[in-house]
Amino acid sequence: MTARTRRRRRRLGIALCAALVAAQSAAAVEPGQVDDFEDGTTQGWRIGLQAPTPANVASGGPDGADDAYMLLLAHGSGGAASRLVALNDGDWRGDYLGAGITAIAMSVNNFGVTELALRVLFEEQPGGPGADTTTAVSAEPVLLPPGSGWTSVIFPIEPADLTPLLGSTEVALANTGALRIYHAPNASFPGPEISAELGIDDIRAVPEPASAPLAAAALAAAAALARHRSA
Repeated sequence: MTARTRRRRRRLGIALCAALVAAQSAAAVEPGQVDDFEDGTTQGWRIGLQAPTPANVASGGPDGADDAYMLLLAHGSGGAASRLVALNDGDWRGDYLGAGITAIAMSVNNFGVTELALRVLFEEQPGGPGADTTTAVSAEPVLLPPGSGWTSVIFPIEPADLTPLLGSTEVALANTGALRIYHAPNASFPGPEISAELGIDDIRAVPEPASAPLAAAALAAAAALARHRSA
């Protein structure tokens, strides 16, 4: 390898790192943000690197016909997608404490035949390859019976509502690199293998009361913009 080639590769590596840092810093969770899956995608939610992406279902959500939702599947037979879990390391990363977000709310539907114990998990932005990652999970699960139909649930996420698996809940919330929704009867990660089908819609970042009017104004502005684009 020539010196010129090494310099070129070094410059390319620096540029890629800068682009990654810029993309990560641009994504920051905000009070009142919503994933409603109406754009035909899963809006950054995925199962894992080696597993298929969850499905976007165009109709049959909480509002009925033409209401899209995300369908999360687990086959329970080992390997990728054997556990019920979805993660988002894009728009749902950031400082939950600083943003004044006190809960994650969503509509869920257990299409399967086994009760689900749903939790959320906050994973700190990793410090580098091999670094220990601070994580915190819901101390108490939301129990969802089989054939539940669409149900509105809320996960309180103040530090006292979470159990640290490594490090502190405050660090996990203040520097979240990934948010997970998953099935786990016990406050641990990962959860057990399971065969399950879970519908998820309208994932919302619930603000603390002091910031609620600001979040409502932001949502109203977003709705007005969407109507303008449709017109």
